[in-house]
Amino acid sequence: MRDHISFFREFRRQFHTTGAVAPSSRYLGRALSSQLADGAAPRRILEVGPGTGAVTRQIIRRLRPDDRFDLVELNEAFVRHLEGRFAGDREFVAVRSQCQVHHCPLEELEADGQYDCIVSGLPLNNFAPDVVQSIFDRLLELLAPGGTLSYFEYMFVRRMRRMTSGRAERQRLAGLDAIIGPVLTEMRFRRDWIFLNMPPAWVQHLRLPEGVAPVPGAAAETGTAQLHRTDGVSADGV
Repeated sequence: MRDHISFFREFRRQFHTTGAVAPSSRYLGRALSSQLADGAAPRRILEVGPGTGAVTRQIIRRLRPDDRFDLVELNEAFVRHLEGRFAGDREFVAVRSQCQVHHCPLEELEADGQYDCIVSGLPLNNFAPDVVQSIFDRLLELLAPGGTLSYFEYMFVRRMRRMTSGRAERQRLAGLDAIIGPVLTEMRFRRDWIFLNMPPAWVQHLRLPEGVAPVPGAAAETGTAQLHRTDGVSADGV
């Protein structure tokens, strides 16, 4: 109940960066963390926008002893909440030595390497297109080749907003479609439908192919991420 109260308070204060009225359900958390079941340890894992830690709990249950887990959270109240969990919640305390909470925007995260798995709870549909472009640029920059990026969005939210919004909002949503659509086409390998969440959500799972790296700044310039080969083969396989 404390989590729900804290989340709703921050939703009222900072709607655009909180984006939901309640923490993610355990079903959504399990879907977001499902890709951690694969791969050999040790793994580097990043959660972006953990909020009160609903998805974090599902992630730490999948941690192996040599894994490293970083969390980056912008909201100060949520950072304090997470720090309290790592100080007093039995499940969180058990993995505290493997985890670090970073209080900063994603773009300012000082990472000392790339991540094998990234889980994002950022409310992309609330942001301006240029912000979403910069987020995808940074996420793909942080993702190791062969690594997975999992994020969620509420089902049909952009479609419903287009039907009920004015011209400016429809233009913003069209800008989001132009950015997110090509990323999904290029990188998505799975989509989960999570109906036991409020509201129901999709979980999008993306993979950065081995031997491919994002072109820095490409999303901001072209409206979508661009990839280039790092193994001497052209991006189209020729």
